[in-house]
Amino acid sequence: MKKNMGNTDRTIRILLAIVIAGLYFGNIITGTLGLVLLVLAVVFLLTSLVSFCPLYAIFGLNTCPVKK
Repeated sequence: MKKNMGNTDRTIRILLAIVIAGLYFGNIITGTLGLVLLVLAVVFLLTSLVSFCPLYAIFGLNTCPVKK
């Protein structure tokens, strides 16, 4: 897998995952919406750790800086 996520993108995803997890475990978001957002948070965290987003690959997006 070729990296297609830059550091800013990864940082934002990690922060969003932390916020969503905090809201879920703080019982602020519950029910089906809470579970869906928690799954989304896990996906954000995993894609951030590997620096690869499958949706970016499908749509041809790349937030990684260009290497010379």
